[in-house]
Amino acid sequence: MKFFTALLLTALCSFIAGLYFPWWSLAVMAFLVALLVHQKAGKAFLAAFIALFLLWGCLALWIDIRNAGILSKRIAALLGLESRFLLILITSLVAALVAGFAAMSGSYLRMSPRKV
Repeated sequence: MKFFTALLLTALCSFIAGLYFPWWSLAVMAFLVALLVHQKAGKAFLAAFIALFLLWGCLALWIDIRNAGILSKRIAALLGLESRFLLILITSLVAALVAGFAAMSGSYLRMSPRKV
């Protein structure tokens, strides 16, 4: 249950933060969710990874569909990629890795011994 809660909270908070703040705010949200929802580091990484992979993948696909793929085709050509869907996959993987490592850091911080 904690895994699913962390997944949903990470996706929701990252989406809302992404509306108002720069792209890297997703790392801050994943970090904070991992601090609030106590999980082992591996599960925290996986929850944030899946949440942001799906979130950014869906958002990138939605933007791609709305502009008929014109922008993603041009960016894919600039980067030497064969497909615009490969660009969407790479975009999703970058966001997922950033969020996953941020959540893992938050989980490790929560587990660290507290010295007074």
